[in-house]
Amino acid sequence: MKHFLLTYHLAPDYLERRPTFRAEHLALAQEAVARGELLLGGALDPADRAVLLFAGEDSIAAERFAASDPYVIEGLVERWEVRAWTTVVGAGASVSL
Repeated sequence: MKHFLLTYHLAPDYLERRPTFRAEHLALAQEAVARGELLLGGALDPADRAVLLFAGEDSIAAERFAASDPYVIEGLVERWEVRAWTTVVGAGASVSL
């Protein structure tokens, strides 16, 4: 299993606009968790970015999540990117030492 980081670069008014779309965003996230795709997620402090950790054989689940996320669709996210993360330490690391 490989790991992928989905990074959101948040709009300056993200915190003000978030309540309108939060329930739909969290429902989407819980569905991804139930499928075993999304492991962790949340905004950084200060809330200028958010990071979501996905697991899978490729980055498709993370990309699909971003494309359907109301935060992205409604402009709360200015841009996003998915990067492969080679994990080597900890439970569930993708590479054993």
